[in-house]
Amino acid sequence: MMRCSKPSITKIERKFIEDALNKNDIGVGEYIGKFEKAWAKYNGTNYGVACNSCTNALYLALKALGIGPGDEVIVPEFTMIATAWAVSYTGATPVFVDCKNDLTIDETKILITPKTKAIMPVHIYGRKCNMTAINTLAKKNKLWVIEDMAEAHGIIPSGDVACYSFYGNKILTTGEGGMCLTNDSKTAEEIRLLANMYFDKGRTLLHPKIGHNFRLTNIQAAIGYGQALRVEKMIKKRNQIAGWYDLYLDKKFLMPKREVVWMYDIDCGEEQEKIKAYLDKNNIESRYFFKPMSMQPMYEGKFEELNAYKWSKQGLYLPTYFDMTKKDVMQVAKLINECSRITSKTK
Repeated sequence: MMRCSKPSITKIERKFIEDALNKNDIGVGEYIGKFEKAWAKYNGTNYGVACNSCTNALYLALKALGIGPGDEVIVPEFTMIATAWAVSYTGATPVFVDCKNDLTIDETKILITPKTKAIMPVHIYGRKCNMTAINTLAKKNKLWVIEDMAEAHGIIPSGDVACYSFYGNKILTTGEGGMCLTNDSKTAEEIRLLANMYFDKGRTLLHPKIGHNFRLTNIQAAIGYGQALRVEKMIKKRNQIAGWYDLYLDKKFLMPKREVVWMYDIDCGEEQEKIKAYLDKNNIESRYFFKPMSMQPMYEGKFEELNAYKWSKQGLYLPTYFDMTKKDVMQVAKLINECSRITSKTK
């Protein structure tokens, strides 16, 4: 089975893992700080705070900025459900906004109320949201901007806090893991305290606030530090893979361009299920597009007219990983084109 994603672990990461093991620093150690600083520097921000997932990074950012019960946060309809759940975890209410045809949030449909406290844009599948418009709207209405960068390693953030996933299928990975980046020292410190049981500086075991055990381990950070040192090379290879798909796929499948390539996604039109089944039959993994948030049982609302719903029924994303070869891409593209021709003949 050709999987959608495979991590790329090289001698660089193995060297740092071995060093952490030799020092017996598997939980706490120097690689956490190294990873935080390296990733913050690469993204042009002052502070990085590592944690155990992007879901919790988003939650920590919201909590650190004082968002909670009674507040509303603008969230895209078209996103992975963790974005909305992070808001719900705080007791705030996610307010959903439909997507444009490039899958990013439609900033023209954002409605601000007195309860609105933040906007959470998601750079979906590596496509950058219109951050100029979003940041202008936020500044005008005194709102926080928390960017979900889970699928957008390589896009430079411009909001108040940027939140990253290092799950196993991401461009950079630590297996599981996340990070918040910010230029504000007080926000960074509050996120760090919240993620680490809200220990006071003297470790007196009197905890000023309710905190969480959301820490990243030193072993995971050792992997992440190695990945951060290779980020340009990994982004370049994914761009190359996208170029191969663009070349070999029938043009009708092509989606709007991406700023960075997380997964290569295609527009299947009415052929989504047939193409997915055909790929499965030939041992090629593919994945459905996200379902709109208003379709989810815990947020159930009207969704049939949403652009996000339309895309959920016609999109797939395809294998995209560092060690993928041109021959691999040609194989996937050939099967998709072949399936489409077969479908056309049977109509």
